[in-house]
Amino acid sequence: MRNRLLSVFGAVVTLTLILTACVPAATPAPSAPATEAPKAAAPQPTAVPPTAVPKPTEAPKPTATSAPKVLRVAFPQEPDSLNPYYSNMWFAAILGPLYLSTGLIVFNDKNEAVPLIAKEIPSTANGGISADGKVITYKLRDDIKWSDGEPLTADDYVFTWQMVMNDKNTVLSRDPFDVVVDKVEAKDKSTLVVTFKEPYAPWQAKIFTGSGGPTAGAGALPKHILEPVFQKDGTLDNAEWNRKPTVGIGPYLFKEWQSGSHLIFVANPNYWQGKPKLDQIYIRIVPDDAAQLAALKAGDSDVGTFIDYSVMPDLEKLGTVDLVKAASGYQESLFFNLSTDAKTKGHPALQDVNVRKAVVMAVDRQKIVKDLLGGRTKVSSTFWEDTPYADPSQKPLAFDATGAKKLLDDAGWKVGADGIREKDGVKLKLRYATTTRDVRKSTQVIVQQMLKDVGIDVELINHASDLFFAGYGDQGPIAMGQYDIEQHSSNPAFPDPDYVSWTCREVPSDKNPSGTNYQYFCDKELDDLFTQQAVTVDSQARIQLFYKIGKILNDKLYWVSLWDDPDWWAISKKLKNARLSGGTPFWNAYNWSLE
Repeated sequence: MRNRLLSVFGAVVTLTLILTACVPAATPAPSAPATEAPKAAAPQPTAVPPTAVPKPTEAPKPTATSAPKVLRVAFPQEPDSLNPYYSNMWFAAILGPLYLSTGLIVFNDKNEAVPLIAKEIPSTANGGISADGKVITYKLRDDIKWSDGEPLTADDYVFTWQMVMNDKNTVLSRDPFDVVVDKVEAKDKSTLVVTFKEPYAPWQAKIFTGSGGPTAGAGALPKHILEPVFQKDGTLDNAEWNRKPTVGIGPYLFKEWQSGSHLIFVANPNYWQGKPKLDQIYIRIVPDDAAQLAALKAGDSDVGTFIDYSVMPDLEKLGTVDLVKAASGYQESLFFNLSTDAKTKGHPALQDVNVRKAVVMAVDRQKIVKDLLGGRTKVSSTFWEDTPYADPSQKPLAFDATGAKKLLDDAGWKVGADGIREKDGVKLKLRYATTTRDVRKSTQVIVQQMLKDVGIDVELINHASDLFFAGYGDQGPIAMGQYDIEQHSSNPAFPDPDYVSWTCREVPSDKNPSGTNYQYFCDKELDDLFTQQAVTVDSQARIQLFYKIGKILNDKLYWVSLWDDPDWWAISKKLKNARLSGGTPFWNAYNWSLE
């Protein structure tokens, strides 16, 4: 879920309150889009899984005399879908600005809001925000066309809203449309009106923006392509466009996707901001971090993603790449399955907060950061680390194996003859699931031994990323509760702090397959605070609400930090103008060039 900090508005709120306070505030937007523009966001894929992995096609290797300029990017995880409403994967989300690029407002490398499809950022001054703060009116550019020549209009956004809300489409989540949005209307072809039930603070990051999550933040889908599919099939879940988006708005056009091998995007000669400087972007799917490192060392990749901390020293010695860090709000985290339903049930011991506390106290997270990650990051205190929403009074729960043993003893989980704790005939054996990334598998082994030292048995489970992040509607193992502890990196609606996956309405079920609360808990106090922060347009008041939210998450161990997880990139020194964004790294890909 790497798969996603502040957007506020109202009659008395200025644009500077809208932007995350960990970066400079946005300057008032000009009437025309900034020269550098796209930013798109980033569980539930509908893509058909590959039945066989073809032999990788070799990426073109530029030579001094070759004409095509091909940027080669390594992905150690394969996207699950290219329809952003059906994916929560970071590796899928960052591709959005290449081929789709329909965000109304996007965020640049400083996390400043800039208009993209919208002519200007709505405000009370320009009439884009109503006096009561409930109506946002977007004036759209009228000179933009889909790559097949059809005009992009407000109707595309209305259609997308209708598809997200239609029960026949099992999208990842309907947030925020299902709760805070009253209606989405096309006043005319170039005027889009979004009416809220009450003022909504995260609107910039979550309403048809190029960032802020896989649902509302994803922008518009092509109505003229997908409406006939919906009318024919009754759903978009299996639309060919989801894996083959041959119609888009972006600077690059989708050309090819060979599962297990590569994706190819070619320059859009009619891109509205000008023809891109690269001829092709070649996404190479590599099996693991070691393969990515080998490709970077050999010069077979120009861009490395999700750089493992263990290989950073080797990359620094190369002299051919730069390591680039981009704060993105992501946190590598542990999550507990708190379901008591037979279908999705977690281990009964985890219903006791003191058992959850003992599990956390038994794991020396500082040692993991030091030994496994070279001390290049830290254990976070809150989910909103290094932002105004992180309560400075909160501290990570300290390692204390002795204290963990006492908590388990007091909770009635006694050590048996085999060294494993049990209670009422039930063994304290936990299923610990994550993806196949090397650093996560290494973390699993360390955690397994640390928990064994206090009498907790651990079964290690690893899933390919597309399966791991699959949603309830696709019977994804995490979504279906087939774990007790799971590990992945997650973030809020960056650069806004809003996060919906801990709310009661997001608990998935057969009747609510689009829910994303895979921990299956419903905390009324927490729920009320999340609801309140979303409608609080005063920045200081909103910060205080997140202080309260962070304290509950820490006190009840709903969320556990393993480490602060900014994006780390390896960028070839030949690549120029790559101004990487924490929210959407490829926001200015049309302006990238190779020496």
